[in-house]
Amino acid sequence: MSELPRPIIKIPLTTTDKVVEVFGLLVCLAFWLFNLFHYNQLPDIIPTHFGGGGKPDGYGPKWSIIMLPLIGTFIYVFLTIVVRFPHKMNYMATITEDNAEKQYTSMTKMLRMLKVMLLLVFFVIDYKTIQIALDWPDVFGRWFLLLVFAMVFGPVFYFLIQSSKNS
Repeated sequence: MSELPRPIIKIPLTTTDKVVEVFGLLVCLAFWLFNLFHYNQLPDIIPTHFGGGGKPDGYGPKWSIIMLPLIGTFIYVFLTIVVRFPHKMNYMATITEDNAEKQYTSMTKMLRMLKVMLLLVFFVIDYKTIQIALDWPDVFGRWFLLLVFAMVFGPVFYFLIQSSKNS
């Protein structure tokens, strides 16, 4: 039994969606500027991996710091493209003409929030890397890993709950 084709609906941007998009662009720009501003101050060897307690357990050359904004920006751009095709996503509910707009709206909001959160996660990791490399005071402490997980999984769980209510 094959599923009926899903309706293709253009989901208009709300004011909140526009604010999230602009905020994401500003975070991306700040991420790059922060990295470029501090690059010359970094020692030749910097932390490249952190263990569960937020302590570095891997080190590499300072040029590797550029990988964080590159990966963050790639994910941001990829999700910006993906959000334009909500009819191609996987949903917990069967998509019908009646529920498509609600389901697509919820999915696009989740992806917008997720892409900003993932960009912020990479920025936080970048900050942590530079903070340790330059011997700045530790602002995250033992909350580092919890913060990272909350930023990634918080929006996903919230919107999954919303999606199940909309079905």
